[in-house]
This record gives sequence, C-alpha cells and structure tokens, in this order.
Amino acid sequence: MSENDSWTAPGAERPAPGALESAQGAQEPAPAVPPAQWGPPTAPPAQPAYGQYAPPPAPPAQPAYGQYAPPQAPPAYGQFAPPPAPPAYGQYAPPQGPPAYGQYAAPTGVPAYAQQGYAAPAPQGWAPPPKPGLIPLRPLGFGTLMGAPFQVVRRNPKATFGSGLLIQLIIVVVTALLVGAAAAWAIGRSVSVSSADYDSIEAGNVAVIVISALIPLVLSVFASALLQGVLVLEVARGTLGEKRRLGELWKAAFRRILPLTGWLLLSGIAIVIALGVLVLVVVLGATIGDAALAIGILAAVLLGLGFLVLFAWLGTKFSVVPSVIVLERVGVFAAMRRSWGLTAGMANFWRTLGVIVLVYLILNLATQLITTPFSFLLPIVLTLVDPNNSGAGIGAVVAVYLLLVAVSVVMGALASVVQAATVAVIYIDLRMRKEGLDIELVRFVESRHDEGSETWPDPYQPGRPA
Repeated sequence: MSENDSWTAPGAERPAPGALESAQGAQEPAPAVPPAQWGPPTAPPAQPAYGQYAPPPAPPAQPAYGQYAPPQAPPAYGQFAPPPAPPAYGQYAPPQGPPAYGQYAAPTGVPAYAQQGYAAPAPQGWAPPPKPGLIPLRPLGFGTLMGAPFQVVRRNPKATFGSGLLIQLIIVVVTALLVGAAAAWAIGRSVSVSSADYDSIEAGNVAVIVISALIPLVLSVFASALLQGVLVLEVARGTLGEKRRLGELWKAAFRRILPLTGWLLLSGIAIVIALGVLVLVVVLGATIGDAALAIGILAAVLLGLGFLVLFAWLGTKFSVVPSVIVLERVGVFAAMRRSWGLTAGMANFWRTLGVIVLVYLILNLATQLITTPFSFLLPIVLTLVDPNNSGAGIGAVVAVYLLLVAVSVVMGALASVVQAATVAVIYIDLRMRKEGLDIELVRFVESRHDEGSETWPDPYQPGRPA
C-alpha cells in the first residue's frame, strides 16, 4: 500500500488522486453566496443632467382609510430627533400637527441673526407698559396714584425735600425776625408812653404788628408757588426717567412764579371772602339781640358746611391749575378752564377728590402723631426740672420748644412736598386717560434713547412737538 492509499469502507468510492491534497491545503472554506446576491452589483441611480428637472421621491405609502398606522418610536433619551426636511421649491408642505403627548417637538431652523450672535426677538404678544422713571406710562390705578407722591421724595430727596425744607426754614426765620422785632418795638413804646397818648400808641403798635405779620404771609405765598412749580417739574421730568438738580428746577420754576402766585392769591381771596361772610352773619346777629345771635351762630355753622362742600368741589375741579400753568405755560384763567375740562366726568372727579383727601389725611395724621408727644413734654419737663417754679427750667423748656419747632418744620416741608407732587401726578394721569398722553411720552422716551439727546424738550405742551 502506497502513502497515498488509505482505507475506505467497502462499497465507498475512493477520492480522486490530488483531491485529498487540495482539501488539506485549503485554509478556510469559501463562504456560501446566497442565491439572491448572485450576479454583478447594481449601479447607483442615475443623476439628472444639469438643467433637467428631477422629480421628488415618492412619499411613503399611507395606510388606507380605516387601517391602523403604528406610531413612530420617539428618539432615545439624550438623542435629538432632526426636524423634517423642507419641501422642494414649488412644492406644497402640509401643516404639521402638534406633537403627541410625551413626545419632543424638534425646533425649527435657527435664524440667521441667531447664528451671527444676536439675541432672538421677544415673542409677539402683550407686554407691560414701560416705566422709565417715576410711574408707568399708562393710566394709573388708585394705588399708584396714592404711592407715587411719596416715591417722589424717595427718588430725588435733595431737589424735592430739600426745596420744601429750605422754603419752610426761610418762612419761619423771616416770620420770627419780623414779628419778634415788631413786638419788641411795640412793647418798648407802650412802656415809655404817657397815659394821655396810650390809646394812639396802642393803635400804632397794632398796625405795626399786623404789617409785620402780612410780610411773611406774602412771602409764604411766593414760596408756596415756587414749591408748586418745583414739584410739578420734578414729577413731569421724573416720569420720563430724568433726575434734575435743585438749581435747575428752581431756575425753571421761577419762570412761572408770577401766574402761580396769582393763582394762590386768588384762592386766598376766595377763602377770606367766605370767612368774612361767616363773621358778618355772626356780628349782625349779635347787634340785633341774644335770640338773633343764636340764630346767627346757627346760620354761620350751616353756611360754613355749605362753604366746605363748595370749596371741596371747586378745589377738585381746579386742583391741577398749578400743573397746567407750569407745564402748558398758560395764564391763570386759561389754566382754570383747562383744569375744569380735565376733571370733567364723575369717575375723574371722584378719583381726584379721593386721592387728595386721603393723602391729606395721611399726612395730617402722621404729623399729629409725631408732634403731639413734644407738646406733652413741655409741662412734664418744666415740672421735673423746676418743680418750685423758680425759673431754673426755662432753658429746658426753650430747648424742648425749639425741638418741637424743628420737627414741625420738617413735617411741614414733607407734607407740602407730597401734596404738591400729588396734584402733579393726578394731572399726568388725567391727560393720559383723556388725551392719550402716555403714547406721546412713550414716543418721546424711545426717540430720546435712540438719538441720545441731552436737551430739555417739553412733551407736555398740547399740539407742540417735543
């Protein structure tokens, strides 16, 4: 038997010579090729030539009516589902419905300005009105009308509270000097006069004291007019986001000091006439008899209540006269007509009256709560320091009295500033409600920020460009 011979089972065919060697020399068996892949590979789809139209690929088959189409599986956690491809030019893209509950809707393409580093614009819809400064540029609610006058002092205390405090100090010092000097001069004359000339000297002393008291009264009228102008300008410019210095406000307010003073004098004359009528009624009753005096007093009380209602009504109708004089630059009677028109209507009238009365009551209550304890301290200090009334406690009493005057001056300045600011805020609110001033103010603020102007234009004058 040769080396190539091998044992085979009986009846089996022997392999052909060389087959065994080829089988042993093979490294791996050849993979089986499925019948479906027999033949040459398929060529890619032909691309259209330049200038020819390539029809879009056919959309996926939709299920027939009544058949169920299984939903597509959402993307795995952490993976992003790409947005659908936009339609080709000239084709119609049907609107897509909202995503199913629990699925994530992929955002649309990023706009060009966002790719360049710019922030995306805010979504279109309602936005709150701008508030560049003191108040929002819209018709104000009752709470804003009540709180804005107090915010004026907090926002610019040097120009507002400083002006009120300086004016109050000037009035107090001038009044003390003039009245004190007149009283000392009158007392000196009364001591050295003889009994024959006493009546004539006393009449002259009374005239001197009255004149010395009238001078501070006139000065207080001018000072109140100046403070009204300062606060109206501060509220008007503070609404636009500006903060003016005390010197700038005083310089601008001095230009309208004469019509403001005329309005205050006219108001004072009306009050004096009303008081004169009441006194005349009582005097006439006293000259007739005791029964007529009682009737006269009752008539004076009823007339006083009637005058109170009348002044409340007229005071509300003419409440914004100072603001009109300063901001619209008109005379006294033109400002009165303008104020009457702005406060027309029941809603405007009662809102204005309610704000003015409530602010006055708050300020009056706060002043009484602060100054009343000092009034009670005067007799207590005098009793503790000088129980025997020997005169040793005069210095302590004078110190407490000076402290009371200082507190009264501070509270008076604060009250005058807040009351003047209240009238100015009411004026702006009335014009925003009746004339659309808020739109003009928004336009002015936007144009000022765009242009960067530092001038002092006036957008409050009707019919005049800012």
